[in-house]
Amino acid sequence: MTTNAKHHYETWATTMGAMKKQAPAIGQGFGAMYQKLMGEGALSIREKELIAIGIGMALRCEPCVYAHVQSAVKAGATREQLLEMAGVVVAMQGGPGYVHVPELIDAMESLGI
Repeated sequence: MTTNAKHHYETWATTMGAMKKQAPAIGQGFGAMYQKLMGEGALSIREKELIAIGIGMALRCEPCVYAHVQSAVKAGATREQLLEMAGVVVAMQGGPGYVHVPELIDAMESLGI
C-alpha cells in the first residue's frame, strides 16, 4: 500500500528541486533563514523539529508534518516523543489537531519507527 507519507518521501526532493530551479530567490531566501533558525541553539534541533511538527499539525500542513517528522527522527526523536507531542497538539487544538494524528502515524510507519 502506498501512503501519503511514502509518496511524499519519494517525490519531495524532486518537487522542491523543480521549484528552486524556477524560483531560485524563494529557495535561497527560505533556505538561508531555515538553516539559521533550525540549527542547534538554546533549543536542540530535536526540540525545534517537535515544535515544527506541532505547528504543521495545527495549521493542517501535511507536507510540513511529513518533512519535520523525518527531520525530528534524524535528530533523535522517538516514537513516544512524537506521539506525546501529538497529544499536546490535541490538548491545545482539539478536533482539528486530532484529525491530523493519522498523518503523524503514517509518517512514522513510512520511516520505520
